[in-house]
Amino acid sequence: MEPSEAYPMKGGDGLHSYAKNSTFQGEIIDVAKEFINETIAEKLDIGALDSPKTFSIADLGCSVGPNTFTAVGNIVEAVKSKYQSQSPEFHVFFNDHISNDFNMLFASLPHDKQYYAAGVPGSFYGRIFPEASLHFVHSSSSLQWLSRVPKEVMIKNSSGWNKGRIHFTNSGDEVIRAYQAQHEKDMEKFLQARALEVVHGGLMVLIFAFKPNGAHPSQCLINLALDLVGSSLMDLVKKGIVDEEKVDSFNLPIFFMSPQEVEAAVERNGCFSIVRMEILLRRVQENNNGNGSFDHQLAANMRAGLEGIIRQNFGDNIIDELFDLYNKKMAEVFTPSMAESVKGLFVALERKS
Repeated sequence: MEPSEAYPMKGGDGLHSYAKNSTFQGEIIDVAKEFINETIAEKLDIGALDSPKTFSIADLGCSVGPNTFTAVGNIVEAVKSKYQSQSPEFHVFFNDHISNDFNMLFASLPHDKQYYAAGVPGSFYGRIFPEASLHFVHSSSSLQWLSRVPKEVMIKNSSGWNKGRIHFTNSGDEVIRAYQAQHEKDMEKFLQARALEVVHGGLMVLIFAFKPNGAHPSQCLINLALDLVGSSLMDLVKKGIVDEEKVDSFNLPIFFMSPQEVEAAVERNGCFSIVRMEILLRRVQENNNGNGSFDHQLAANMRAGLEGIIRQNFGDNIIDELFDLYNKKMAEVFTPSMAESVKGLFVALERKS
């Protein structure tokens, strides 16, 4: 299997770190808590799991916290409630790419955690755990990252070349199809690996921003936000700060699935059943958490997620100016009402016997 490319979130706990700029992801996890509780209560078959003394949980794409700790804590509490007095011990595996800031992650582990913790570096598009070793898998705000940029969009002067753009939001059909094909390959690898790692009767919960069924990529708010990053880079090209060829050769490996695409991937794999699918509406807390307006929060979130990959391709010198431009564009384009359209998709899967 080809190695996956790594795109870690910004580590540390500084002003622009992911730890301090992942408000949207945290709000979606909070909303998903109710569905996780209900899914575990209704679908976790303790008998099928042979009453393990240790219940193993994996959070895939954990980044640096604090959201991963909230999600894991919710899962542990729900499983303890299911087991009641016969609750097992818990072993939680925090997974992300090798370049993730695991030092920051483990330095901020909750002091009152009710589980043993371990880090598992590696891409979740391949095997990262022993066979039939996991009882519950969770992944939030991670599966939109592809294992790599589609090769077709990198070939100069080809029909799929994505010249002048860094994403497929407003690109031609060939570019969109290339991203779609890469997504299908990656989801096949993801589900194949999890099918071997999750015990029969085990559960997997996937949470991510999504594209509505039948919608064009340009109709997805989060795609439009990505497109503005490309527009900001092209502004730097016009100023002579960034070389145009560098922009032409740079593409974001990000793809937001629709519910239908999730269903199709699960059906092709054949090892899981979808036991629940829900749209998650974030509870808007604008101006109540000290992070400012919606456009400011989203811009800060984008910087925390994209700064690393942009730095790799364009160097350190442009980062502040690029995101200053981006902040201005966000303020011009986005309205407060758009905050309500930031949604997540909750998908609960059960490993078939």
